[in-house]
Parts: sequence; structure tokens; C-alpha cells
Amino acid sequence: MSFNALVVERGEDGKTSASVKTLTGTDLPNAEVTVAVEYSTVNYKDGLCIGPGGGLVRSYPHVPGIDFAGTVETSSDDRYKPGDKVVLTGWRVGEAHWGGYSQKARVNADWLVPLPEGLTTRQAMAVGTAGFTAMLAVDALEAHGMVKNHGPVLVTGAAGGVGSVATAILANLGYEVAGVTGRPETADYLKSLGACQIVAREEINETVKRPLESEAWAGCVDAVGGAMLARVLGQMKYGCSVAAVGLAGGAGLPATVIPFLLRGVNLLGIDSVMKPYEDRVRAWQRIANDLPMDKLEAMVVPATLGDLPQLGADILKGQVRGRVVVDVNA
Repeated sequence: MSFNALVVERGEDGKTSASVKTLTGTDLPNAEVTVAVEYSTVNYKDGLCIGPGGGLVRSYPHVPGIDFAGTVETSSDDRYKPGDKVVLTGWRVGEAHWGGYSQKARVNADWLVPLPEGLTTRQAMAVGTAGFTAMLAVDALEAHGMVKNHGPVLVTGAAGGVGSVATAILANLGYEVAGVTGRPETADYLKSLGACQIVAREEINETVKRPLESEAWAGCVDAVGGAMLARVLGQMKYGCSVAAVGLAGGAGLPATVIPFLLRGVNLLGIDSVMKPYEDRVRAWQRIANDLPMDKLEAMVVPATLGDLPQLGADILKGQVRGRVVVDVNA
């Protein structure tokens, strides 16, 4: 069994390089389930793993790709049989373990989720880790009291992967969505996903000047972190919540505790990597139900294994819009 995969190697000088290589079944790690991968996607973590590593990759040579969807070929676990359609996101696959930028993958059965009815493997990777995370964020906000008709819900980094899916889901559910972007040319794209309001990044991307500002947002999906998150906390309506999903603007949080103490604001941490199986199944079912497939298709940028080195560099620079779908067999 031979197949193609994107392999990242590190030279003696510590620099990494990525290229498509032919591997065999003996190269795959030991695990219970072998999957014929059909599609993967590109996330910020993938950009790090394709390029400098970012402290995520344990050893080289390495096959990145933190998520994939495909068909089970062989399984020693009774939960899966040949022909089953499956999805994988998280569990440090593509980081500590070989991932989905390959025509074959071998992983632990516990890491897989059955493909939800109504989704194709291509659609599942148009969603990918970014969209899965967006759904977890929306679910958490609703669980903490977010309701329609209470005011606009802010989505930062709205033209990115998480932001695009969050915008489409929220709009489909009936929320008024305000999308933050630093790229004015994406305004029409965001409006096509359902955003009612476009907020220029420079209007909100600065360190907090006052601990509290006028109450503006009934909820927020934040993919940026840093100074923008700190500023947003001071603009939340009383008792409302921010779901923090990323740190594109930095890991620091130059904020005060005043929004939490005087307005009862909630800061919800969203982790998609180690989410338990039952929560994953529920989130994927919500995706199948609550994400309009026509809006999902509008986000898709097609790619192949050979495109990944450039795409990895682009996403680290914030130059990837929407959802890249990688056809690993093209």
C-alpha cells in the first residue's frame, strides 16, 4: 500500500520544509483504525505545524493536518467497520500524532466520530475544527443565557474559519450578527453569510481605555484575544458572555476585573481538542441542523496537498478567508 502525504522535515539547522512524498503502510503509526482520507482543511495550528512547528510537533518527519474525514478501511475496534464514514478533529492529531494531510491515516478509535447523517465528508471538512469550534462557542453562549432579540452578537475575526462559520450559524438561528474584520474587502462576503453589521478592526482593536464602556453586545464569539478581547469585555451587556476560541491577536489579556464584578460578564473558554465523545456527537449534529449548507459552500476555497506549504504560510499571516477544503486525492 503506497500513498501520498505532505511530510514536514527538519534539517540540522532547525529549519523545516514541507513537500508531498510517497509513503507506505509501514510508515503509519500503530493504532486501531485505518482511514482512507478524502478531505482535510487548513487551520491556524496547521500553519504552525507545516512551518515552524510552534512547539506543537514532537518529532520529525511529521505529517500535519489536525482534522480529516474519510472512510474506514480496517478496524480492530468493534465500533467501526470498513465502509463507515468518519470525522476526526482534535486529540493532538496533526501535532503530536500524524494527521490528515495524507491519503491514509491510522488513529485510535476513541478519536473518531461517525459522520453525521446529512453531511458529506467534503462538507464535514468545510466545517473542520474551525467550524466545530464555532458550534461549541454558540452552544456555550446559549447555555449561558444568550437569546435572540437582546441585541447584536459580535464575532471577531469574522472572515476567518471560526468567524465565518459562527456568523453563518448565528444568522441562521435568528441572531443579529456584527462581524469584526480588518479587511474591508470581506464586507460583502460577511454580509452574504448573514452579518447585519460590519465593524472595522481598528474601531475595537486597542487596549482598554476605560474598564466599562456603553453596553453594546449581547454575546461574542472571539477568535482574536489580546487587546480586542479586553476591549470587548467592557462593552458587553449586563450578564452576557464572551466565548474565547482563539488568540490571533495575542495571548495576553490587558483587562480589569470590573466587567465581571459590575456587569456580571462571563468569559467562557472553548476547547475543541479534548472534548468528550458525547459532546462531539451533539455538536456535529447541531452543525448538520443549524449550519446552512449553501452558506457553507460559499466559504469554501478548494486546495490540494501540493497547495499546503503556501496555504500554511498564508494562514499565519491572516491571509486565508473562509474554509479551505483540501482534496488529498486530487
